[in-house]
Amino acid sequence: MDIQWFPGHMAKAGKLIKGSIKLADVIVEVADARVPGSSLNPDMKKLIGEKKRLIVLNKCDLADPSVNRLWIRHFDQKGEKAFLTDSVTGQGIEEVLRYAKEMTKIKEHAEKEKGRVHRPTRIMVVGIPNTGKSTFINSIAKKRIALTSDRPGVTKDRQWIRLNKDFAMLDMPGVLWPKFKNETTGHNLAFIGTIRDEIIDIQQLALELIKKLKALDKRFIEKRYDIKIHPEDTALDIYEKIASARGFLLKGGNLDHERTAKILLDEFRAGMLGKISLEVPDERN
Repeated sequence: MDIQWFPGHMAKAGKLIKGSIKLADVIVEVADARVPGSSLNPDMKKLIGEKKRLIVLNKCDLADPSVNRLWIRHFDQKGEKAFLTDSVTGQGIEEVLRYAKEMTKIKEHAEKEKGRVHRPTRIMVVGIPNTGKSTFINSIAKKRIALTSDRPGVTKDRQWIRLNKDFAMLDMPGVLWPKFKNETTGHNLAFIGTIRDEIIDIQQLALELIKKLKALDKRFIEKRYDIKIHPEDTALDIYEKIASARGFLLKGGNLDHERTAKILLDEFRAGMLGKISLEVPDERN
């Protein structure tokens, strides 16, 4: 199943980011820790130019901790600074802010020497839809300032948010890129809810997720749905076992495939199947 999604407003959002770069001291790109390779926008470096970038692997609580460490090491080896965060609890947030402040010390000192009034460090927050950018900002502000939702595309325009005397943040709309490089990227982004379910065959997507989870560790599915998976079971076999175990039936006794797909995807996205990383770093890149 090939998935591509690049609505018109995202092209506008890309131009908005490029045109706003001069306003920021530091760029923070928020990705999903479960799929860092798929959820970092390959066009972002081109959009931000020479600006300093920090990578935030958000929702780290939903990913495999051992794989999280591999990703941090991966970015470190590439000369990029990455952080693990959980914007709901605030884990890792202070570390990001401290590092961002450290990055701007030289510039702040130069301005002070010229007698200029102190101004807050300006951080532009970018990323693809549904990685938790707005929740990240709200966690820093310790109150609900930026709009949040479990649906992609809530932030439609840029908004400046003054957090305190030290920091101001520019919340930007989520932006994808015109064409995903492969089918796996499209699947991964759909699994985490970056792409609207309304434009996807969610039953087919659920089957793809089952294939992925079975290959990783079938126990994620077995434990959550109290079923037994045999080596010869196809994704459809497992799908129907889940439907039967949950009692998802239509009138007449047929299995409710639509409801099964929705529940499976919702529960995966909420972390109810376990701490799951769908990607490990490729050390060749």
